[in-house]
Amino acid sequence: MDEIQTFQKMIEGSTNIVVFTGAGISTESGIPDFRSPGGLWEKNRPIDFSEFMSSPEARKEAWRRKFAMEEVLGNAIPNSGHLAIAKLYEQQKIGAVITQNIDGLHQASGIPEEDVIELHGNTTYAKCLDCHERMSLDAVKVKFIPDEILPHCEKCGGIVKTATISFGQAMPVAEMRRAEEEALNCDLMIAIGSSLVVYPAADIPVLARQNGANLVILNREPTPLDGIATLTLNREIGETLSAVT
Repeated sequence: MDEIQTFQKMIEGSTNIVVFTGAGISTESGIPDFRSPGGLWEKNRPIDFSEFMSSPEARKEAWRRKFAMEEVLGNAIPNSGHLAIAKLYEQQKIGAVITQNIDGLHQASGIPEEDVIELHGNTTYAKCLDCHERMSLDAVKVKFIPDEILPHCEKCGGIVKTATISFGQAMPVAEMRRAEEEALNCDLMIAIGSSLVVYPAADIPVLARQNGANLVILNREPTPLDGIATLTLNREIGETLSAVT
């Protein structure tokens, strides 16, 4: 039995699959992996959350970068990998998708927002850091692009930023707790397109494996967790997921 058949049998034999995704699944939608060599974070030093909060100029630079990337992020659509995961969700094989990605493509593929656990937030909208009121990016853009007027919450006057988790910003407690619960309840975790080096998120597949679940790692390159995986696939993501769904 080859590795694709083995993967397919593991999916068929599971009753509660949890998917864990990283940047690698979205590169096939044209979204760059910011951590890769030559990526955005190599060219532009990430803005730490404390700097964003204390410096109006840092906030302006953050919004400049956001809107400079809008053409890439805003036009991205789900690829065959996202659609294969959505198909398994429709078949009630998958209970939740835990993602390190901020692009909203799992939701765009048809998975309900409540079943996508975003560990690093979402870049498709903004929110107030005080009262958590959501704000559309269009509402920010209409003021920021012509005159670089920084957005403030119309409800409480608080600072507004994209709904992503920045360097130095605390991980979302509720999402991390729910991700851990899903990891403990699944019988198969499929880690897809993640380098599995960013913690505490990378602890989630470890938790599932330690609790007795099978762990499949699908990534183009080796990861530090390959040694504990039930099955490791160093293959293209979209075509591999399409082959088993």
